[in-house]
Amino acid sequence: MPFVLHPPPRPPRLQRTLSLPQWAPSSADSPVALRRTPQSIGYLRLSVTRGCSMRCTYCRPGFDRGHDPAAFDADDFAFLAGHLHRTHGLRKVRITGGEPTTRRDLRDILERVAAVGVPDLAVTTNGLTLARDAARLRDAGLGRVNVSLDTLDPGRFERLTGVNGLERVIDGIDAARAAFAPRSIKLNMVVVAGQNEADLPALLGFAAGRGLPLRLIELMPMGPIAAGWQERYVPETRMRAALAGVVRAWRPAETGGAGPDAARRYVAELRDGRAAEVGFITPMSRHFCDTCDRLRVTADGSVYPCLMDAARGSVADAVRGRDGAAVDRALAAAYARKADVHPAVAPGIMTHLGG
Repeated sequence: MPFVLHPPPRPPRLQRTLSLPQWAPSSADSPVALRRTPQSIGYLRLSVTRGCSMRCTYCRPGFDRGHDPAAFDADDFAFLAGHLHRTHGLRKVRITGGEPTTRRDLRDILERVAAVGVPDLAVTTNGLTLARDAARLRDAGLGRVNVSLDTLDPGRFERLTGVNGLERVIDGIDAARAAFAPRSIKLNMVVVAGQNEADLPALLGFAAGRGLPLRLIELMPMGPIAAGWQERYVPETRMRAALAGVVRAWRPAETGGAGPDAARRYVAELRDGRAAEVGFITPMSRHFCDTCDRLRVTADGSVYPCLMDAARGSVADAVRGRDGAAVDRALAAAYARKADVHPAVAPGIMTHLGG
């Protein structure tokens, strides 16, 4: 008999059973009924390392730089992505960290994950090495890049990140623009009161000038930074107010607000005649739990059905044993413990989970 796990009933609002893609049972795959939020696992975020070349104040306050010695290798990541693609409708993989470019085998990871056929392969990076690596990563199968850029002021950049590297990041963004289609590159800005909130107009102008979408992200109360979160938190309403001097009008983007995307997208029509797409990611003021189809797996195989919650088990043994049925059992158990709405405070550390 196939293994079937039925978690406790959810409230009526979310009590729905997924109709997952069917597959033929084999030695590696056997049917498992997963019940969870109303999506299949469409989006896998793989945090391939805890290591990072920056120490951003909102992300990595004083933690080690080393990689986890138990981290998956490129073939492990490819097996997991391939299994989810074949059996659960996985359409998108994003490689995160820490900083994924600190892994020397990142190109191998991209090549092997791309080879399993997932149609959308992306990376989130701090951009420090993109000027050198953009074309090589594209050739390895990378399709899209998100670059973290929280300020255009060199002094503030160094205070926020611990690195005197703003010029390198901007050079990396321009190299990515040369290597990828413009719509394949996005800028990510985590807005922090007292640190970079005043930089919103400049970042929007920078994005408009280069034809790049800008994602504005609310700070989340995670791990050791949760205690001072309230004083540093900037909700979407304040972001819009800070942009009022340069934005003449907002209109929904053609794909704004549809599907499981975390960002609600708009076109900001600037007073100087330019325009830029802006996506607001608002996990605190306007959560998107009902449409979230993300699964996060860390470099050591820990499973996070929700960024704001604790780890809910591990797929490490199943992946290393190339056992698809065991992966499904681990995921079924993990999703059975997923809450309808994320907790108010997260126990995890952003640099371990990749956002």
